[in-house]
Amino acid sequence: MTIRMGVTTALLAFALAGLGISGCRQADAPQADASASTTLVDVRGRPVRVNGPVSRIAIDDSRYLVALGLIHPDPGSLLVAWPQDVNRLGDETYQQFLAKSPALATLPKVASSAGSFDLEQVLAARPQLALLSLESGVTDAQIAQLEGAGITVAVVDFFVQPLQNLERSLRLLGEVTGRQQQADAFIAFRKQHMDRIATAVATLPATDRPTVFLEAHAGMGGDCCNSPGRGNIGDYLAFVGGHNIGADVIEQSFGKLNLEYVISRDPAIYIGTGGPHLAKANGLVLGAGVTPAQAQAALRRVTQRPGIAGLTAVRQGRAYGFSHQLINSPLDIVAVETFARWLHPDLFADLDPAATLDTINTRFLAVPYRGTFWTGPLTGSSAASPQE
Repeated sequence: MTIRMGVTTALLAFALAGLGISGCRQADAPQADASASTTLVDVRGRPVRVNGPVSRIAIDDSRYLVALGLIHPDPGSLLVAWPQDVNRLGDETYQQFLAKSPALATLPKVASSAGSFDLEQVLAARPQLALLSLESGVTDAQIAQLEGAGITVAVVDFFVQPLQNLERSLRLLGEVTGRQQQADAFIAFRKQHMDRIATAVATLPATDRPTVFLEAHAGMGGDCCNSPGRGNIGDYLAFVGGHNIGADVIEQSFGKLNLEYVISRDPAIYIGTGGPHLAKANGLVLGAGVTPAQAQAALRRVTQRPGIAGLTAVRQGRAYGFSHQLINSPLDIVAVETFARWLHPDLFADLDPAATLDTINTRFLAVPYRGTFWTGPLTGSSAASPQE
């Protein structure tokens, strides 16, 4: 990114003044008092130094509201800027956050992790902490400029390598906001559920790992097919004892498969992900405000597309749909349990992802997730999910 040095210098000075930092008053800098500060480590392995709990945060992904909502009763109150990427939450969920934190509607906008990092927007927002995604593309030089302005930077990851980085990221959020106890409680809850699955999968023979085609944002456009590769949602498929066909040809965490490849592999199981953001595209619609009948109709629609309709998984009733809003977030345990039941129904007959989500809603989330978040198979029955 090309930065106009005059503008950036002015913004740096403005940010420093707003945070009470100047050449004559270094003692007022948020990280200046080493005796009162805590040094943490983010998922890049960078030191993250904070002085007590932070209350002014800029985020580059709206789903971090969900992460913060697991450990704080009013996550929106912690924000001073966000990317306004409502599509990642879904409008119904956004309205729930807005009802709790009306100021969200008027907070400054910063670039989403899906776009190019904008240094000047973050500087102008003057947060204590910039919470940035591992996949955001922010450079070391940009981080240095933020830190030079007195803004602490923490890089977290719920997307690229979730099995490696999710706990570390959530624990970091707890530490920087002074909500360690709440973060530890959810991490322990998630670990208990994950360990149950890992123990069972360890007993599976290598020949009992069905091939899976997971089509992300199913029906989003005319081309096919968005797919996880090595990392991302693909890690969950491997974790529950499946074989993600995308990982065989996509080296990064996410990419595209051509339809001919999918047909040639003829996977045993089809899983589409979707959400309210696909309503206009007539794609797979799931989430808050969606009824089970609407979810089933959407899944039937996307699996009737040419090429997809002929897959053995679809013809034999092993096609499913899952909400993208429950993936790439700390709520991934619900996806993991649901995938486990779909891939190995006999082994995991006792798993109840609906009950797990209900417990998360009751014990942890500031804004509960209620709606139809998964559906299938296409034999007339819809997977249970909590309803409003």
